[in-house]
Amino acid sequence: MASLARYDIVERDKAGIVTASYIALGGSTRVDVIQPQSPKSYAQLMLDVFLPAGYPQSVTNDYIQYQIYDSLQAFSSSIAGMLASRAVLQGVGVGDASASPTAALLLSVLQECMGRMAGIVFAHRLGSALEPECKMYRLAADVFNDTAMVLDCVSPAFPKPVRVAVLGVSGVLRALCGVCAGSAKASLSAHFARKGNLGEVNAKDSSQETVISLLGMLAGSVVVSWVSSPMATWSTLIALLSIHLATNYAAVKAVSMRCLNRQRANIVFSSILQHAAILGPDDVSKRERVFERDGVLRWINDEILGYCRIGVSLQEMLGRIGSRHTQTGSLDLRGVNMSELLDVFADEAYILWPACSSDYEALIVLKHGCTPVDQLKSWAHALLLARRQRGHSLRGKPHDDDASELKNRLIAELRQTLEDTRDVFEKYVGGLKDKGWDLDVAALETRTGTRAQIEGS
Repeated sequence: MASLARYDIVERDKAGIVTASYIALGGSTRVDVIQPQSPKSYAQLMLDVFLPAGYPQSVTNDYIQYQIYDSLQAFSSSIAGMLASRAVLQGVGVGDASASPTAALLLSVLQECMGRMAGIVFAHRLGSALEPECKMYRLAADVFNDTAMVLDCVSPAFPKPVRVAVLGVSGVLRALCGVCAGSAKASLSAHFARKGNLGEVNAKDSSQETVISLLGMLAGSVVVSWVSSPMATWSTLIALLSIHLATNYAAVKAVSMRCLNRQRANIVFSSILQHAAILGPDDVSKRERVFERDGVLRWINDEILGYCRIGVSLQEMLGRIGSRHTQTGSLDLRGVNMSELLDVFADEAYILWPACSSDYEALIVLKHGCTPVDQLKSWAHALLLARRQRGHSLRGKPHDDDASELKNRLIAELRQTLEDTRDVFEKYVGGLKDKGWDLDVAALETRTGTRAQIEGS
């Protein structure tokens, strides 16, 4: 017996917009199709070519603001790049009857070689820091690129031997720009993609860049044909580079990252410890600096409490506690019982030790199997301990204190602050996730660190 039920079917795109409705009546072969009342305009269809499918639901809220500023900076950079390219052509001898094509080729090869070698070294030295500090390196990439453009434009003013060195440095800076921009772009794209659409976000970003570059080339063709005198060239270049850096700064400031790097961890945990208030990604984005000192422990009122290094080796930490015997190579911890220190952190995935000096510097050894949350706990512990020691007699060695007594007091302080840190994480870690923070991403180490595997008997 045929079913007499009625079926209403609604089709939606990735953004949740209704594309069509269907009505099927039981016992009938007829299906009614209802089209939406207001189909997409031609402008919307054109935008769909350059925006990820399902926009705006498929990307984060800060995506469009970043892309607008990013497009403006790319446009100004394209025009400035044409002025710099004209200067490079002059530098290699275009228009000079005595110039040799072979010399120009060799100069190009030299630039490529210097740039590629510099890129390899830079990626090796700072590769681990590019993702945690992607906003900083995204802006740094354009600082490198703009500096390279300035060097290109001044290169014709130098004699040929110096000109080669100037253009070589320019090539190195462009290579550094490529490493920074490529890595930062990958991290930002992963941040923007909310629906597992990282590949599409990258593809649409490439389409946007292509159109902006074409428009920039067209506008640049007009600019270079009208701007020829040195004064006009430099005035135009400085204006374009100023717009380029300003829009780039606005672009990275518009991004609200959801992972906690060192600076964001300082802001979030100091707010919790000071005001018992959890700040979300948008609130932290307004407070964070694009360029911040490496490893600084900064309180929410911008007071610098000291510095911290995470992921250091156990040997380095023990070397800061005591001294090495020159003959045997063994370490004398000068009043610190190693087993007592390990007992303090027996149930934690890290070991923390504050250096006894006028400038507070915490060293964190991470244990084998530590998680991103463990790393955040170690950083919050170092921040809390620095705050407690601010203006405290534990910072530095008093003249009337014995070194062993001071270190025993440090052990006691470590125990107390560890208990307080545990309480904070037990109470607030759920709230951090509810605020939108991704605690599963490790973004505190900016250098390749080590892990200690500790076994007791």
